[in-house]
Amino acid sequence: MPSPDPSLGATIASGGQTKPRLLTWPVLAWGLWDWGSAAFNAVITTFVFATYLVSSSFGDPTSNQSQLSAGMAVAGLLIALFAPITGQRADRDGRAVASLGIYTALVVAVSAALFLVKPAPGYLWLGIVLMGVGNLFFELASVNYNGLLSQVTAKERIGAVSGIGWGMGYLGGIVLLLVVYAGLISPEVGWFGVTSANGLNVRVAMLMAAAWFGISAIPVLLTQSSAAKRRRRLEEPAAGDPGADSARRIPEMGTEPAEPGDIPSTGGVIGAGRHESILASYRHLWRTLRSLYRSHPNVLRFLLASAIFRDGLAGVFAYGGIIARTIFDFSDAQVIQFAVAANVVAGIATIACGRLDDLIGPRRVIMGSLVILVVAGNALFLLHDGGKAVFWALGLALSACVGPAQSASRTFLARLIPDGREGEIFGLYATTGRAASFLAPALYGAAIWVGACFVGQGAGHWGILGIMTVLIAGLVLMAGVKGPDGHLQHLS
Repeated sequence: MPSPDPSLGATIASGGQTKPRLLTWPVLAWGLWDWGSAAFNAVITTFVFATYLVSSSFGDPTSNQSQLSAGMAVAGLLIALFAPITGQRADRDGRAVASLGIYTALVVAVSAALFLVKPAPGYLWLGIVLMGVGNLFFELASVNYNGLLSQVTAKERIGAVSGIGWGMGYLGGIVLLLVVYAGLISPEVGWFGVTSANGLNVRVAMLMAAAWFGISAIPVLLTQSSAAKRRRRLEEPAAGDPGADSARRIPEMGTEPAEPGDIPSTGGVIGAGRHESILASYRHLWRTLRSLYRSHPNVLRFLLASAIFRDGLAGVFAYGGIIARTIFDFSDAQVIQFAVAANVVAGIATIACGRLDDLIGPRRVIMGSLVILVVAGNALFLLHDGGKAVFWALGLALSACVGPAQSASRTFLARLIPDGREGEIFGLYATTGRAASFLAPALYGAAIWVGACFVGQGAGHWGILGIMTVLIAGLVLMAGVKGPDGHLQHLS
């Protein structure tokens, strides 16, 4: 492991040893990107713009949903194709921070361009294309962002730091949603005299979301750019050094003993990918997959398991509002109230469980969270006639486990990846996650169809079993994955 970056901050004494301080400026700057990215996740793709785009203003709502789903499917395919080689090329060029800045700027630009989407059928596909392009650039930015995790703190702290990032994302989304709702969406005449005429309140909210993300991303770009320059100065070989030609070379596979669970490097010189073709990048990706299969099948097992359970986790939030409204008879205002509470609970739980991740390991956090999710979800199905109090209690329990499982999944990989391979492996992580993203929606609908065969009308609550099926499958697959220490840990 390279010498600690001076940007990581001071250490504190603990039992005769030094332990890196948790809340350093690089950590907070890194977490602010997550805080700002909630503008795209919460305001654009979930609660505000996506809902606006499938409304009757753009034509038949059912048709709008189908067309939006088709557009997002194409975007998902492009992400699956480009995410792994994008991260790999950034690693080999030594341009992870620059790539993060470029893709973040493109997301901000696309978010601002959503202002042009007026509430008329002729603007539907403009909105769909912009959302799809925004999703593509957002996922590519996330690959480089996740890859910086090991650069902002020491390995023994990455669980807590990842939890801080996820938590700041949840809380940032809530803050921005409340600002947008109170200032633009709810009042008849909002800030700056904005009204709902011609969809202006939603369109102005897109400008606010773009500014929110852009401003929040600046600290990590400045901080990590400076840190990268310092690292390059420290690693630059002295003139005449006989090892100068190989000083910046990533170790070849098998040249040094691997830590338990570490992913071997396939070799190469940082900067070698600067003029590499797309085809050459895919050949390098294929070699990576073959080397992982031969030497570290546990990593591939984790990528498969995490793809399944992460889709189930996404389904918990994606269908939470639908379940609250259609099964537990929540009003629109009550759905928003629950959404705020659920995100706050998820954020706090994620930050708190980050420390637990460091203490007991990410695998135990993932397994424990999935077990609680399956128990609470099935209880919600069985008690669907219990009224709103049941949904509040069990829904918040589900929300409290989603964030910790997502954060621990990220730190599981971060603890395995050797220096210089972060973007490449997180690119695979993004690809596998996208590859399984159809499961929760498909099984949700299929479970309702099966339920209708048994009980006829009123089978909407059977959709819960569809999401639980995805989570159970992910839990079973995760049970066979060894922890970062190379052992099959138990929950105790």
